[in-house]
Amino acid sequence: MKALKIDGDKMSIGSIVNRLIEPKVQIDEDRKLFSNLDLKRLIVPLIIEQMLTMMVGLVDTMMISYAGEAAVSGVSLVDMINGLFIFVFSALATGGAVIVSQYIGNKDKEKGCYSASQLITITAIVSILFMAIALLFNGVILDLMLGGVEAEVMNSAKTYFYISALSYPLLAVYSGGTAIFRSMKKAKVTMYVSILMNVINVVGNYLGIFVFNAGVTGIAIASLVSRLVATIIMIYLALDKKNVVYVTFKQILSVNIRLVKQILYIAVPNGIENGLFQLSKLILVSMIALFGTSHIVANGVANSIDYVGAIIGTGINLGIVTVVGQCIGAKDYEQVDYYIKKLLRIAYVFTFVLDIAIILAMPLILQMFSLSVETARITFILVVIHNLFVITISPLSGPLSSALRAAGDVKYTMYISIFATVICRVVFSYLFGIVLNLGIVGVWIAMGFDWGIRAVLFVKRYKSEVWKEFDIIGK
Repeated sequence: MKALKIDGDKMSIGSIVNRLIEPKVQIDEDRKLFSNLDLKRLIVPLIIEQMLTMMVGLVDTMMISYAGEAAVSGVSLVDMINGLFIFVFSALATGGAVIVSQYIGNKDKEKGCYSASQLITITAIVSILFMAIALLFNGVILDLMLGGVEAEVMNSAKTYFYISALSYPLLAVYSGGTAIFRSMKKAKVTMYVSILMNVINVVGNYLGIFVFNAGVTGIAIASLVSRLVATIIMIYLALDKKNVVYVTFKQILSVNIRLVKQILYIAVPNGIENGLFQLSKLILVSMIALFGTSHIVANGVANSIDYVGAIIGTGINLGIVTVVGQCIGAKDYEQVDYYIKKLLRIAYVFTFVLDIAIILAMPLILQMFSLSVETARITFILVVIHNLFVITISPLSGPLSSALRAAGDVKYTMYISIFATVICRVVFSYLFGIVLNLGIVGVWIAMGFDWGIRAVLFVKRYKSEVWKEFDIIGK
């Protein structure tokens, strides 16, 4: 690696980065629960997994477009509904990840294994219930939410919704499995399974659309098959007794009320928080539709670009649950403080580099899209706004909230998120976008206000050290 000369000393780029990300407060190496290599092995696969999911999503969208506009519309509309269910599964997985991580940190393998098994139990029960509702009331739900769409679009939506509902239990159990492996620092396992699942999905979409001409049915079956394979593999791997924690069918088929309550203690507030956020997105989409085609298109293109800009924070957001959870379980609050500061520094350093690079590359990136001059101008503005907020505020509003949640401070994060979503995200979007006539730019500025409020209040909460008073696994 090329060396730089600073103040008479030669320093590599790597040593400069280490200085930037290393907190002032140090922990003895023999005490550290996570080495630098452990953090790298945990976070890098999570980032790669998120990036892969984004890329496959783009490929899926391109292929689905060949099935016709009715298919594209039907799938996109149902995916908004599916998103609400997926957020619930994600909340359950997070709840399980926190509890399993804390038991691992507490070196209580027996309860760690039991809580991992109970996570599978809860996700299976909840997802089967959602699947039954979606299958029995397929038409009623879609007529209620999408009653104004054309008949052909509605038929596509009903077919896709019905088949995709069959995969809810698979997706939920898979999410629970990934949470278990993340809790054990084995993010590579989830990355490899995710790669396989996405490859199967892409190949299945190709076969369904171009070979069998099955349209929406082919697309839905491809997702179902890919999730089935991924879930079977994940459960098979989770049964391995060589793991730090593992699941057993005996414990999956039983119900431990105490462990279930511990998982739901984290999952329910997190589910409410995520569900309300998803609902606010639907409200904002309706608001954005009032601003005209240029704003709508710019919003869509900017969102696809911004996902890349937020990818570092997303990976750390998932990884910090494992790190803080294990430190809390070990009752080592000094290491909690050390790793939160270190992971936030990592988020800031690497996000800064990535997002500045994206802004500088925007003239080239925009050439990849067929946009009008006005739409391209608005898209550029939105990406700059987003990336500046990500660089300055996002780590304190995202990963820090996950750290508090991993410590058990879930109700506070839920209340703050509800306040920030309703007051800042929705009300300010209306004020800036419609009242002040800033359009989509106003909506994205309101997003920054949302993140800013969260950041200030989460930092204040963290400094208060109230989160040290929670003892979830001791309940």
